[in-house]
Order: sequence, then C-alpha cells, then structure tokens
Amino acid sequence: MTSQQDGRFTLAQPPVLADGWRVARRSAPSRLFGANGLRTGPDGRVYIAQVTGSQISALDIGTGSVDTVSAKGGEIIAPDDVAFDDAGNLFATEVMDGRVSVRGVDGTTRVLRDDLPCANGITVHRGRLFIGECREGGRLMELDPATGAQRILLENVPSPNAMEVGPDGLLYFPVMGANEIWRIDPDGGSPETVATGLGVPDAVKFDADGYLVSTQVHSGQVLRIDPRSGEHTVLANLNPGLDNLTFVGARLFVSNFTGEITEVLGGLQTRAVLPGGLNWPLDLTVGPDGELYIADGTYFYALRADGALHTLGMLFSPGYPGFIRGLTAAGQGEFVVTTSGGQVARYRPADGESDVLADGLNQLYGVALGPRGIVAVEQGTGRLLSVDGGRTDVLASGLDTPVGVAIGADGHPLVSERGRIVRVSETNTEPVVDGLSCPQGILVSGELLFIVDADAKSLIEVDLTSGARTVIASGLPVGAPPGVTPKPLRGMPPFSGPQGPYAGIAAGGDGTLYVSADSDGSVLAFQRAG
Repeated sequence: MTSQQDGRFTLAQPPVLADGWRVARRSAPSRLFGANGLRTGPDGRVYIAQVTGSQISALDIGTGSVDTVSAKGGEIIAPDDVAFDDAGNLFATEVMDGRVSVRGVDGTTRVLRDDLPCANGITVHRGRLFIGECREGGRLMELDPATGAQRILLENVPSPNAMEVGPDGLLYFPVMGANEIWRIDPDGGSPETVATGLGVPDAVKFDADGYLVSTQVHSGQVLRIDPRSGEHTVLANLNPGLDNLTFVGARLFVSNFTGEITEVLGGLQTRAVLPGGLNWPLDLTVGPDGELYIADGTYFYALRADGALHTLGMLFSPGYPGFIRGLTAAGQGEFVVTTSGGQVARYRPADGESDVLADGLNQLYGVALGPRGIVAVEQGTGRLLSVDGGRTDVLASGLDTPVGVAIGADGHPLVSERGRIVRVSETNTEPVVDGLSCPQGILVSGELLFIVDADAKSLIEVDLTSGARTVIASGLPVGAPPGVTPKPLRGMPPFSGPQGPYAGIAAGGDGTLYVSADSDGSVLAFQRAG
C-alpha cells in the first residue's frame, strides 16, 4: 500500500513556540530527497529512486501527486536506480550497501544479492536483469532475477552507470570515468565505443526512433545521440547534477540531484514538473556579508533573501572539496568545511579552489574556529580534533556519537554528544547540559547556548550562567519522522563517505536563529517577537 504525500514529510500540526518567539520558513520544503534513478512503471507513473532519503516515490505526471512506494526506514536502503520486469516486480540497486533488492507486486521485499560494490545502473530486458557497478574498476553483469546467480559481461570499467538495451539487442551504458558511451552484446563479446567527448554521461535510454538519449551530469545537457555514428544534438541545457531520464510515451522526463524533475520539450524548451530543493540540509553558517550559507552534501548554497537557493558549488564543479557536512565561515568568500570523505578543507567557491587541511579522518561532523584554530568533530572515533598548520591534535576522546561543536565565551569548545553537551578544556571534559535526547547543531551567543535536539524535535535555549533552560520551539521538522528508524547510509566512494544527518544552526547579525529542518528539506528562521 502506498501513502500519498505533497512533500516528503508533513507535520501533523504546526510547531509550538515559546512566548516571545516567532518562526518563518526561509526556504520551501522539498518534495523529494533529491532525485536519482527514473523509470516509467507499468501503471504509467514515474518511479523516482532517492539515495539520501532511502525512498522510492511514484509521480503521477497528470496530477503532479507524489506517492511513497518504499519509505525511509523501510527494507530498501539508498536506492539509486529501479527497473521493472514484465510481471510488475520492482528491482532496485542499493548503491551504498552493494545490494540489489526486488519488491514484489504483493509489496514484499527480498535481497537478491548483497555483494556488488556500488551497484547502480539496472535494466530488465525480456526477463533478463542487467546490473552495473558505478566505481573505478566496476563490473557489468547479468543476474538471474529469481536466484541472483551472476554472469559477468565486463570487468574493469571506469564507473559504468544507468543502462538500457537498444533495438539492436545490444546493451548500451555510459562510462563516466571515460566520458563515453559504450555497448556490448549481452551474450558475450568485446565492448564498442558509441560516443565520446560528452559532458560526463550518467544515464541512457532509447526514444521511439531508436536514438539514444543521455543525461550529462557535469554539463547539465540532455543529448540525443545517433547510435550508428555517435553524432549528437542538444535537447536541453539544464543545471549540472542531472542523474537519469525516462519516457512516458513520447514525453521525456529527467531527474536532478536536487530533486528537480523536468520535462524536456521541443526546441530546447523545458517544463519544471517538480521543483528542486534541499536533500537535507546539514550545517549552516552566516558569512561576514550577512548571507546564509548551506551545506547540503553534494551542493553548497547561498540562501537569498527571497528564499531562492543560489548554487555556489556542487560535486562536479571545480575545486569542490567533496560531500560537505560541517561548515563555518572563515572570511569573505572563504569557508572551513568537513566532508563525509574524512577531509577538513578550506573552500573558496568563487575561485573554484579548496585546500585540504587534514585527511583520512573518520566521519567528520561539526567544525568551528576558536582561539586554538580549527576544531572538528570526528564522530567515527568519538574525538574532538584541532587542525592547524598540517597538524592534527586530539583535544578530547571517548565522546559518545558527537555531532556539533561551538566555541564558548571562555574560548573552550562545547560539543553535542548523545544526551548532553560537554565542555572540553585542557585538562578534562565536563557536562554542561544533560537530559537531552539527540542534540546536534549547537550555537553560543554570549552566555546563551542554543541547541537543536533532533529526537526531541526541539530548539532549546540554555543560560550558561544560571543553567535556566527554555524550549523555544517543539514539534519541529528535524531528525527522522516519528516512528521511523533510518538505516545507516554507508557512502559511495569516491563520491562520498558515510552520510548521516546533521540539523545545523547559525545566527545572523540581527539575532535571527537559522535551523536546518532536515526532515522536510527547508531552513527555518526564529526571531524574538517585538
């Protein structure tokens, strides 16, 4: 049974605010957790795989309604692409777990195979199931759709992606690492190059006339390619981050990492079907220019006053440091970031440059600038680190699932860990606030500490002098939806390491508090009334 939703998460009732506070949305909620693989289902709806949300949704292109087919917290984890067999069974690649699962028409799900690193591209043709591993040295294979038995078609392919069998019976697939499209006889043989010198193709399908249509993740183009000559024409010029495409009859729809679904019309014209938005969001910071900046993993944004997201960088743009999670402004146009790949970096998006300050770390989260330079949370080892001049020192260890970090008025770091906030000094680590559920983003303003508690769905103010505590807002769209226990997102090297939630917080010069509403994909702004 599917559940209909206009957004990816809808509050049962508005947040409850303390007296003297008001809240407004600074950006619109997202309809999806990004958009990856697309496939037209037997019912004519467009099925959308969403890696970061562990969700599969179905879009009715006639009404615009979006139904959840496989929900966050369900049995399918981080789906990247989907395909259907003739009986209507849905097959999904789970890129972060290296799995292929099948969801039967009766709604039951089983794992077909769990040993395919970076399983990504998938297609079914006349009862035959084909899979590709999107990694350096990836494999192309056929799986028995009943038993999962494997037959290798090709090995050592530089990142093959979403594939399709053509009218000639050959299997066509983009090869991202070579910036080419290849084909191979699924019954055996050597690969042939079909097209080269593209915009980094990541998906192919065939139109009714037997031409390849391919999305280009780097350039944002949608290309129509003659499979006989490799010559191509541009159907659309869209934003970089295109992921996949599907035809509904003669109508062409493409997906973007942002969750945008676009219909490609004739004459280079397009129509937005679903708007793009934030996948998370993660950490936030306000720059010296007063602008609000957002870390959203594969994207880095400035949030304009009108609520528009302005892309400053993304995974395939020059100098992008990687999947950004922790964020703090370090000067005009300069930021210190942490990535899910284990790097601390200094990032200058306008220049397309980043300098790696530390590497090889384990699940980095919050980052802050203090008297001792850069401090960063390493959740995988439960440590707080100092990064300075190419040297990394341990300031604290034994922390329990730490997430956020802020610098107190005395210059000492405060860290959010499971159930509490602690202060880290030169000699010890001591609790400052306890009795919390899952504190994540924290912010210090004078003697006031602001905490985003993801499990309690609350924004909390604590007076560090008196210990007085005020719940500014409860019932917020942060953390997992009620009743949902998300499965770990293990990451997909080299694009990202493990991906986890981080409801960040930042403050503007006028005292406005900005909070990452990662459940519904928006940014909330809290202000004192009056």
